[in-house]
Formats: sequence, C-alpha cells, structure tokens
Amino acid sequence: MILAIDSSAGTSVAIVQAGETLIEHNSQNARGHAEAIGTLIEACLSSLQIRPTQLEAVAVGMGPGPFTGLRVGIAAAVSFGVALGVPVLRVSSHAAIALERQSSLGEERMLVTTDAKRRQRYWSAFEFPGPFELPQLVLGPDISSEEQLQVAVSNLGVFTRVDSEWVSAASVGLLSERLQSTGGSFLGSTPLYLRSPEVTIATVPKRVSQ
Repeated sequence: MILAIDSSAGTSVAIVQAGETLIEHNSQNARGHAEAIGTLIEACLSSLQIRPTQLEAVAVGMGPGPFTGLRVGIAAAVSFGVALGVPVLRVSSHAAIALERQSSLGEERMLVTTDAKRRQRYWSAFEFPGPFELPQLVLGPDISSEEQLQVAVSNLGVFTRVDSEWVSAASVGLLSERLQSTGGSFLGSTPLYLRSPEVTIATVPKRVSQ
C-alpha cells in the first residue's frame, strides 16, 4: 500500500494498492493545508482500519504549486517516510493529472494547466507514446499569463488542453505505482515552486522603539 499526498492546489490524501484507489479524502480549501493534512491522513488510515506500519511507500506531488501550500504536503510525506523507514516517491502533480485524464480522454498529447493566481497558469505539455504508457514531458513546467502561454506552445502543434483546479492524491499514488513497476524515474527533492515565496529578508535592521 502507498500513502499518497498532494497539496499543490487544495489538500488531497489517498491510499492506493495494486492499481486501485482504496480511499481518498480531500479538502479544497486552498489556504488550509496545514490544518487539513493531519486530519486527512488519519481519516484515510482509520477508514481502512490499517496501521501506518502497513504502508510500503509514501508518494507526493511536487507541484508545480505555490510555496506555502506545496511545502506542507511535501513535509508531511517526508516526515512519514522517514518515520516509517519507507521510500518517498516524488512525482509531478501535472503528470498525475495527465495520467488520470488520459484514461478517459484517450489523447496522445496533452497540455495540463493549474491555477497560479495573479492571472497566471502553471502548465506542462505531455505526450503519451501509447494508450497505456506513462506521460512524457515535452515542455515545461512553467508559469505564464494566458497570452504568454499561447506563445510558448504555439510551435508544439495540436494538444488537448486540460485546465484543472484540483490534483487527486490517488492519481499521484497510481502514477508512482506505475513508475515503480516500469522502472521509471522519480523527481528529485526540489519542489516545483516556479515562483519565489512572497517573503523577503530585510536588508536593513529594523528599528525598535524604546
């Protein structure tokens, strides 16, 4: 069994096994990741009446996504993996969306976008070598306004566009399973923030009044 987590949009937690989703719990609150993550993990485990020690790996979506939310899910996944002594499987959240949608759309080329706020979209372009193959990244991930996005993909030919406001942790887990079984490559430990956090370090000491 794999515990799967994604917090690149809302917060999603699932447990998958042998290509099936056993349970999934979600919170679509785009700002309450830290408050929701523990509750969702506990809900998944208790719903199946399983112990954490029965988990064989932890999968996590690495974005692209905002700094504040994305790091919550990644930190939770790494903490669980270290505590249990199991692998942490890091995948692209966009690739998880592409794999999920490909099973229903049957498209060979897909442009996945998610909301980046400020009138911008995170985006990644994928190709599928075959109907049961894993998505292969063609271009991206990147962050652009709608106008910039159209220019960036103008030379790629025809892609089916999928605009998603949600990433299912179940899709993250199922993608991780497929990568494990096929010997595919996982992402490294660097999250796909694509935008600097909205926090700056003061360059001048702050004056404190007596």
